[in-house]
Amino acid sequence: MTSISGRGCVHGIGVGILLAACAADVLTTGAEGHQLGPVVVVLLAGLTALLWPVAHRPAWFTPQLRTGVPALLSVIYTAGAVLDGTEALFGPGEIAVLLSLLFIAVRHCPPRWAVVCGVLDGVALLFTPVRFSHSFGGETLGFMLGGLVLIGLVAGLAAYLRSLDYRRTVAVTETRREERVAIAADLHDFVAHHVTGILVQTQVARMMAATRPEGLDPVLAGIERAATEALASMRRTVGVLRDTEEVDRRPVGDLAGITELTEGFASPVQKVTLHRDPTVPADIPHEIQAAAFRVVQESLTNVRRHAADATQITVALSRTRTRLSVTITDDGHGGTQLPAAAHGGGFGLVGLKERVTALGGELEAGPREGGGWEVRAGFPVDRG
Repeated sequence: MTSISGRGCVHGIGVGILLAACAADVLTTGAEGHQLGPVVVVLLAGLTALLWPVAHRPAWFTPQLRTGVPALLSVIYTAGAVLDGTEALFGPGEIAVLLSLLFIAVRHCPPRWAVVCGVLDGVALLFTPVRFSHSFGGETLGFMLGGLVLIGLVAGLAAYLRSLDYRRTVAVTETRREERVAIAADLHDFVAHHVTGILVQTQVARMMAATRPEGLDPVLAGIERAATEALASMRRTVGVLRDTEEVDRRPVGDLAGITELTEGFASPVQKVTLHRDPTVPADIPHEIQAAAFRVVQESLTNVRRHAADATQITVALSRTRTRLSVTITDDGHGGTQLPAAAHGGGFGLVGLKERVTALGGELEAGPREGGGWEVRAGFPVDRG
């Protein structure tokens, strides 16, 4: 609140100084017996362009219109005074208005218009002394050189701030793109895993309905659990977007979650064994825990998709002094009864490799000796 009030105070002081300078221009012109009309028109056009509240500014009142029209009026005023051979004054108010418009033109106008309007504002400012002296020598040249310095300083500052705005826009765009990719990965990793499980267990339920209907209840309970977990995963993902306080803030995907993942994956025909080395601590950085969780999750999902005939799946977590290793193996031979639409697009392992390598790790996947498939991931961890 203090910062906002301070900026408002500074803005008010700047507006007050600008209005005082413009009033001085009008009073001086009247005291010298010159025509007030042209001076008032130029100053009113400039002040309107500068002080019109943003909230009430119409869409047609573009930066190029705001910065170009007052400068054009100033040039016409100077040209008229020179052609008529009459003296016309220029003062600090008009100089301040033109410099302010130059700043807006360079910083806020579209690229091509920024050049046109910036040059027009600069020309209007440089030639204001000519309307009084009708020459380019002596004091007029001195005023013009001083004006050229001011133009360079203001235009340079505006161009620098414009470059910062551009870099900020690029950074925000890149951040949003990365967030969209991360959200897509979350949806793939969590929801696809659970939905694939629902599909597999539904197929098992259909087969058991004809042979062992009395054993359907555990299968249906597994379907219900997988559907609940899918909804919870989606709720957490949407909650990240909404950033509401109601969302469960427990980190999604960690080493503890791997135990729940393997237990929930097991089915009547598939056994999952988790081997966690006691030397694997629970305080590994969360980004590494989340990546390890995703490796296990994607590997189990791929077992369902591409190796439904696997009967033994092993998940192993181990750690050396500098490395966390995650290994998932199965004894499947590639048999699956899933529809072609449920096989996935092949982006799961690609996304995993990007996650793992981004953390300085490696990911390898391939067939095992004697049959089956193996996925191996290694992550660097702190030596301490």
